[in-house]
Amino acid sequence: MENTSRRNFLKATLAATAGTMLVSPAFAGWAAKKSPFQISLAEWSLHKTLFANEMTNLDFPRFAAENGIKGVEYVNQFFKDKAKDMTYLAELKKICKNEGVTNVLIMCDGEGMVGHPEKAERLKTVENHKKWVDAAKFLGCHSIRVNAGSQGSFEEQQKLAADGLRMLCEYGDTQKINVIVENHGGWSSHGEWLAGVMELVDHKRVGTLPDFGNFIINHQTGEEFDRYRGTELLMPYAKGVSAKSHAFDSEGNETRSDFYRLMKIVKDSGFKGWVGIEYEGIELPEKEGILATKKLLEKVFESLT
Repeated sequence: MENTSRRNFLKATLAATAGTMLVSPAFAGWAAKKSPFQISLAEWSLHKTLFANEMTNLDFPRFAAENGIKGVEYVNQFFKDKAKDMTYLAELKKICKNEGVTNVLIMCDGEGMVGHPEKAERLKTVENHKKWVDAAKFLGCHSIRVNAGSQGSFEEQQKLAADGLRMLCEYGDTQKINVIVENHGGWSSHGEWLAGVMELVDHKRVGTLPDFGNFIINHQTGEEFDRYRGTELLMPYAKGVSAKSHAFDSEGNETRSDFYRLMKIVKDSGFKGWVGIEYEGIELPEKEGILATKKLLEKVFESLT
């Protein structure tokens, strides 16, 4: 009886000690340190696989989930004819629900120039994008990503792009879907130009999708806007972030962009939300490049918390 009592006393003491450890302020403070960022996956990271018909758009959310990624960013060209196909969209939505994956946004290309010099063409472009706004609403996305293409001088293109974006934002407002612009070549990759467009649009639905590695204004001449300054300029309007990666050194760091410096800029802006992996490298196969980017982001997030 004495030995049994001693054993019970020791068990009770250990349990009480463990309980104290679990609720101690130091432990609670450590546990409360949670990153304000979540990792999503841009579908373009798998464009080679998709173009080779080795994967479909319906497979994409499953791939993300299988690799520990809980958010997906679609590219419209991989289900170009399905924007109004409710049966298809319902199936896609069901897959995401079953996999525990969040639909974040749809990247829209090939639907016209938002800042076309001719008013009729701008209106046509807005109409072309409406189906993607509707699809984004149905899927539960927060935004569509558009391109701010235009023609003319620096200032003329700003005004034209702003006009087209405002019209599209007004429709986005009816569906509570944001219209965000990526630095995606031309003047849109000039941080000051795109920030100026945001100011001209002046609508709650408009925003940016800063891409770490896409500040090349002219691919022929190599003219490039500083990516760190560009990110600083675009983050006040950001409703998403694109972590572009190409190659990694022996320590797993991206060789073209300092992810630690860039994510510090993102954090200091007050942004909270999805940071999308967009691997475009050739040294690693797509899956390995995606996972390398994920690992790097996780390290960076940990350092920032």
